[in-house]
Amino acid sequence: MLAYLAIAIGGTLGCWARYAMTNLIQAVYGRDFPYATLSINVLGSFLMGFLFIETLERLTISPYFRIGILTGFLGGFTTFSTFAMETLLLAEQGEGGKSILYAALSLILGFLAAFGGAYIARNL
Repeated sequence: MLAYLAIAIGGTLGCWARYAMTNLIQAVYGRDFPYATLSINVLGSFLMGFLFIETLERLTISPYFRIGILTGFLGGFTTFSTFAMETLLLAEQGEGGKSILYAALSLILGFLAAFGGAYIARNL
């Protein structure tokens, strides 16, 4: 039961952080391209790679705190379903090039961010 509570708390905080970052990124860069979702997914991927390794290999923290961060917070913060919908909408609006670019950047940058986070955590 504590794991579910940790996930719920982390998820709520992650959703709030996603909403705040979306508003900030859209205020700065506009809505012509899904910059907010892309940046959230890249940052979330980096944090997942970094924190997964840090909390597995270096830091001793409660398993409930770990699941609250990794599953709850980062699960609530990252936005794969939003990514899928935005990719579809770009394609449906005749923006096939942007749709493909967005999907490719999300996958490539997300992987590189996760790899970079894990690498940094292992080599601090």
